[in-house]
This record gives sequence, C-alpha cells and structure tokens, in this order.
Amino acid sequence: MSRIASLLRASLAGIVLAAFAFALIGPLANLVLWSVAERWYTPYKLPVTYGTRYWEQVFRPTGDAMASLGTSVSIAVLTVVVALALSVPAGYALARLKLPVRALFMIVFLLPQAFPSVAIYINVARIFYNLGINGTVLGVVLVHAAHGLVYSVWIAAAAFAAVDRDLELAARNIGASPLRTFFTVTLPLAAPGVIASGIFVFLESLDEFTGTFFVGVPQVTTLPLLLYNAAMGGNYQVASITALILLVPSVLFMLFIERFLRADVLAKVGA
Repeated sequence: MSRIASLLRASLAGIVLAAFAFALIGPLANLVLWSVAERWYTPYKLPVTYGTRYWEQVFRPTGDAMASLGTSVSIAVLTVVVALALSVPAGYALARLKLPVRALFMIVFLLPQAFPSVAIYINVARIFYNLGINGTVLGVVLVHAAHGLVYSVWIAAAAFAAVDRDLELAARNIGASPLRTFFTVTLPLAAPGVIASGIFVFLESLDEFTGTFFVGVPQVTTLPLLLYNAAMGGNYQVASITALILLVPSVLFMLFIERFLRADVLAKVGA
C-alpha cells in the first residue's frame, strides 16, 4: 500500500508540475509559433508555412515597429527621470525624517492602484485635453510617472532606510555638511535600491497600455499600442513578434535587478 501511495503522490506531483509548465511555457510557445507562421489556418493545428517574412517586416528601419519602439524607450527613459526626481527626495524624507503622518504619505502613493485605471485615465485625459497636453509625449510621461511613483517611492524609501545611520553620523562628525553627507555617503549606499526602483519604473512605462491609449492616441504610438492594433486587425504574426520584443527587456532587467534588491532592503519596504 505504501508503494502504491508513493506512486500516486509522484504521479500527482508530475501532473501538477506538467500543468504548471504548460501554463507558463504554453503561451510563450504559441507566441513563437505565430511569429514564424507565414500561413496558419483552420483545420491545421500547426502553421502550414514557416518563415521570417514578418520579422523582416517588423525590423524594417522604416517600419512602424521600430518607430514605436523608439517612442516607447524614449518615454520610458523620461518617465524614469521624472519619477526618480520625485521619489529620491520623497523616499529620503520618508525614511529619515520623523513625519507625523508618514504612514498616510506611504498610502497616498498607493492610491493610483486602489481605483479602476480606466475611470482614472478617462478623467486624466479630459483634464489634459483642457490643458492642451493630451496627445503629447509630455502627457504620456506624466501619466506613466504618476503610475510609476507607486514603485519608486516605496523602494527608494526602503533603500534609504537600509542605510546605516552611524555612517552618516561619522561623516557629519568629521565636518561633512548634510548635503555632502547625502551625496557622498547616503546616496551611494542607497544607489542599488534607487537603481532597482528606476528599472521597475522603466519596465512599467515600457509595458503601459491603458494610460497611453487614453492620453496619447492617436498622436503617440508606443509598442503596446502597436501590439493592440495588430491583434485587433487580425495580424497575429506582428502582434506576437511585438509581444516577444516587449518580453525581452522585462526578463533581462528582472535578472539584473536581483543583484540590487537585497533581503535587507526588501525588509524595509513599508516599514
């Protein structure tokens, strides 16, 4: 009986592992198949004709995909600059200063996630239209930055909180001013966490669709918008290739970010 029970447990574990692998790898495999399928129609289970014609179409220098990729990267970089310009001083203040309503400030930065994004972006689009920045890169950057502050402020505050105060006091004791102490001691030690927050903001901006759709269309076209247009138009090859292009920086950055988010920094998030 014990042998049969062991076999049943092993079989169940294998089935669960196979189901998990299918759920994880299946969609990616489907994207890869569509990206090299030149002809694929019912009733065939696999593409009828394979080729790289659509890859050449996407990577054509004069194509929409490269222009959209350039727009997406430019907006993501500007979003990181704006978000860090706000989150670094905010994170330092939340980590170092004795604010009476610190918990309230931390919760305020989570509010953009507490409400349906569509309703928020519709009202933002109306306000930006009255201000004349709807359909501009500036408007899209502001929307992305407001969304990215959720990550950048919390991670920056955790990074500054993880810095040993004794090191700052040592610098002050030998004559360093508060500003010099910040730039020569505190900021370099908190830099890994700040870089990690910047990477999170970059990835969030690169993949953001809803805010760009309501604020940027039709003048601003990013890669997620191109993916949406291709999928709605039935061009699943271009949509799949675009999705794979968006997937690459996310995977690379997440592997890179593991070096910066240490356990002591993560323990300070929200503390």
